Amino acid sequence: MIRTYEDVTPAVLEVMARTTDPRLRKIMIALVRHLHGFIVETRLTEAEFRAATAILAEMGRLTTDSHQEFVLMAGSLGVSSLVCLLNNGDQGRLETSQNLLGPFWRMHSPRVEYGGSIVRSDTPGSPLFVNAKVVDREGAPVAGAEVDVWHASPVGLYENQDPDQADMNLRGKLTTDAEGRFWLRSVMMVGYPIPTGGAVGRLLKAQNRHPFRPAHLHALIVKEGFKVLISQVYNSADPHIDDDVQFGVTKATLADFVRHGEPHPTAGDVAAPWYSLDYTYVLERGPTVLPKPPIK
Repeated sequence: MIRTYEDVTPAVLEVMARTTDPRLRKIMIALVRHLHGFIVETRLTEAEFRAATAILAEMGRLTTDSHQEFVLMAGSLGVSSLVCLLNNGDQGRLETSQNLLGPFWRMHSPRVEYGGSIVRSDTPGSPLFVNAKVVDREGAPVAGAEVDVWHASPVGLYENQDPDQADMNLRGKLTTDAEGRFWLRSVMMVGYPIPTGGAVGRLLKAQNRHPFRPAHLHALIVKEGFKVLISQVYNSADPHIDDDVQFGVTKATLADFVRHGEPHPTAGDVAAPWYSLDYTYVLERGPTVLPKPPIK
């Protein structure tokens, strides 16, 4: 029999413990224990509880085929990065190239030859030359891996956000060679703000936080026998590299996008300045499961 607030949590936990499925039972017991603990610790008021449920309802209404407010909130609270790091790098014990998928990945990017450009429409910006390698945990090259790359434009928009960009602009797919290498040409990207028109935006404003993500290059790498690597490589010189609004920057995904002040030594059409990125992606053995594109 419940007499005071102190009796509520044990009563609920007793019911949760009857759950037949062991994984669901573990999740529900932990959820109730931590959720009730949060309410008691903060002495949540009735007005705050009503406000919280209204925010959740609003987030549901804001979530559409082209926008996911819950995922945006999860990133802004560090939940997305925490889940990612706990489930990769030998279950959180090692550094990992794994990172956030983000909302703008598309399937069926066009094929690109080695050294080819993924620029498909007039996209002003400094040229970027990417030289990358894919290896396993032991450092051995992974040949024949399918690599999908994409990034935002120099004005901070992905092509499926921007009607002025050609279809599949700044996207491409390559296959690693016998030494695990791939290389391509693009333009230097910039950081950009996340959407702030909903509950996430109000939270950031209330906390005096900015909405910016640092500049980054996305890659999704698939090779049978390995976990699908979803990665973002972040520009170490970006002004928001130390305070990414989505807490996505990790030491393993930090890289130097090197600025060059002289003409490119082999590309005759490239004058200064231009940028280069050298990076090694590390695959982890495990089931090969391709994600679904987050938005339409």
